[in-house]
This record gives sequence, C-alpha cells and structure tokens, in this order.
Amino acid sequence: MSDSVYKIIELVGSSPDSWEDAAKKAVETAGKSLKDLRIAEIANLDLKVEDGKVTAFRARVKVSFKYHQEED
Repeated sequence: MSDSVYKIIELVGSSPDSWEDAAKKAVETAGKSLKDLRIAEIANLDLKVEDGKVTAFRARVKVSFKYHQEED
C-alpha cells in the first residue's frame, strides 16, 4: 500500500428541503472541482429562521480528499 495524504476542508450546504439535501449539495458541489473525495462527515446541523419560520436547513460538512503533491 502506498503512502497517502488527505486534506480536510469544511463546507456549508444549504437547502429549503432537508439537512440531507443540504449535505448532499455541499459534497456534490465540491466534487465538481476536487479530485478523489473520500469521506464526508457531518460536523453540525442548523436552521435559518426568518420571521419565526424555518427557511433553510444548513449542514456543515467536513470533506476529505486525496492530496496530490506537484511533481518536480
């Protein structure tokens, strides 16, 4: 097995429908520009409230992806 290094970043996804949809949107959007996504972990869930009503579900997601070192 070769040695690997992974970087972890934190994202926030938002959805008017659910926390699951918010997390899915965060990961899928990151996957468009990051290579080798490996693990996604829900770090926090919260709600956006306006005028006493829930208007959005938000998911803070930690995503890891393989770090590719530039070759010399």
